[in-house]
Amino acid sequence: MKRSIITTDGNGNITLPTDISATAMSEWELCDLFGVTAPTFRAGLKALCKSGVLREYGIRRSIRVSDNCCMEVYNLEAIVTLAFHIGTFGAERVRNAVLE
Repeated sequence: MKRSIITTDGNGNITLPTDISATAMSEWELCDLFGVTAPTFRAGLKALCKSGVLREYGIRRSIRVSDNCCMEVYNLEAIVTLAFHIGTFGAERVRNAVLE
């Protein structure tokens, strides 16, 4: 299955994929996009799941990278919700790109 990711260029412009239904990003990619560390990302995700905004079983899935390796990715719902929860410059750029 082909997945698409949200990217940023050298000037800080956010590029949303054309196929939004296939958007899935790993923890590392999201930390890089939002400009946060992994513990901050996990704490934000945990807070949103605990408050009932997100369901943990519905936002994360595993994809097979190779025969011996799998990777957990998060769907677009989790990405957008975290962008509104996290207060960094990178998250603000994602929020603005989504709202345009």
